[in-house]
Amino acid sequence: MIQAPIFHVNGDDPEAVVRVARLAFEYRQAFNKDVVIDLVCYRRRGHNEGDDPSMSNPEMYKIIDSKRSVRKLYTEELIGRGDITVEDAEELLRDYQGQLERVFKATRDAATTPRQLSRPKREDEPEPQVETATDAAVVKAIGEAHVNLPEGFTPHKRIQQLLERRRKMSVEGGIDWGFGEIIAFGALLHDGVTVRLAGQDSRRGTFVQRHASIVDARTGDDYLPLKSLTADGERSRFFVHDSLLSEYAAMGFEYGYSVENVNALVAWEAQFGDFVNGAQSVIDEFISSGEVKWGQRSAVTLLLPHGHEGQGPDHTSGRPERFLQLCAEDNMRVAIPTTPANYFHLLRRQALSPKRKPLVVFTPKSLLRHKLCVSPVEDFTTGTFQPVLADPAAPAPEQVKRVLLCSGKIYYDLFQARQDRGVTDTAIIRMEQLYPLPVEEVRAALAQYPNAEDFAWVQEEPANQGAWSFVALNLLEHLPEVRLRRISRPSAAAPAVGSAKMHEVEQNALIEAALPRP
Repeated sequence: MIQAPIFHVNGDDPEAVVRVARLAFEYRQAFNKDVVIDLVCYRRRGHNEGDDPSMSNPEMYKIIDSKRSVRKLYTEELIGRGDITVEDAEELLRDYQGQLERVFKATRDAATTPRQLSRPKREDEPEPQVETATDAAVVKAIGEAHVNLPEGFTPHKRIQQLLERRRKMSVEGGIDWGFGEIIAFGALLHDGVTVRLAGQDSRRGTFVQRHASIVDARTGDDYLPLKSLTADGERSRFFVHDSLLSEYAAMGFEYGYSVENVNALVAWEAQFGDFVNGAQSVIDEFISSGEVKWGQRSAVTLLLPHGHEGQGPDHTSGRPERFLQLCAEDNMRVAIPTTPANYFHLLRRQALSPKRKPLVVFTPKSLLRHKLCVSPVEDFTTGTFQPVLADPAAPAPEQVKRVLLCSGKIYYDLFQARQDRGVTDTAIIRMEQLYPLPVEEVRAALAQYPNAEDFAWVQEEPANQGAWSFVALNLLEHLPEVRLRRISRPSAAAPAVGSAKMHEVEQNALIEAALPRP
């Protein structure tokens, strides 16, 4: 199934186990391919010291109980070969048992020491100020790298058009989401930061938007334009891999990589945000709580395509409500950026900040090619990540009677509907970061509209999903003067309907509730 050799070895033979382990390791190092060790052995005891496995497996444990232990079998073999004497074996056993006794006593003594039973309060670390803008020359160089291909390299004709557009965007602006992300990667490489991205179609991009790796249409060879931007070949490197369809294994590996290489931007991408639930145990046990439990810091980044576009219940939601429920004690960051430039600054901050926390990014699908979801070059060469974006096209602040707060792709639907309907009394504020809550930024945005009377949180997700519960429970306690109502789909068991037509009906009703026609 996985086209890998399998070494079967008897667990009663320690030397054979060591030999096979060395052989498997050498095979992997020599050929860069997977290898499997099938260790044929058994479990002598139960789940814990109070368990008796013979209660449920009596026949098997009759056989196991009659078997001599590996230690005894191997001791006799060593004595029989003349490698050690009986006295040596007895001394080794006494030393081993003595070590166990000392550790047992130390553990028992520690258990009787009075402990502080109250949980210490963890203060949120302030967000360090990090310079995330890059130079216009770097942006241009990234664009040029996409057209300066190796001699004789022939990209697909459609990809050739994309590469030319990227070169043009790097100078003239109108930078889309895919290229904004590439600029973030390239600028980090230029600064000497290693970038690693893995996922289930990450080289090309699930939505054919990234093309970090370009394939020669004639030979099938691939080329990574960004590799030409590394400041130091030994210090910064660019990796992008298509991983197998195992979210649990792939995300777990990237988490471990991020713990070991603290100076790299390490990202794992789901093919669709929904697929992240295949790695829920990694999120629960490591990403959300590893620092609190073990002091183990990670800055792994999860990229989860998310948004209601009528693609059905299993290609819609990255489950923001689940991540937000796990947020506490400043343990991670959760963001839904809506512009390529803000996404660029978010990735740069994640890689460069000394505050190492996991980051969950709900990335777009339809916005990847949305005509309004573009950024000028100046937004990459100035500024920093904005956790809240004010309304760029609202009417005069004193005329605003209604304020809509939202996150993600729904902003563009609201923006377009407000323009089409000629609504002049409604402002739309985007929360680009959901955790840590940008309380002061929200307050500042709301303060622009002193005459506002109606405040609503608008989300595409059903009422029992999305960010609403988190916002209602946590943000509103900081805004006692605001009475915030919810506009969303009704509560539902599934994230979305399975019919594109029904989705359109629901989406139109959502927009109508948020922006009734004058």
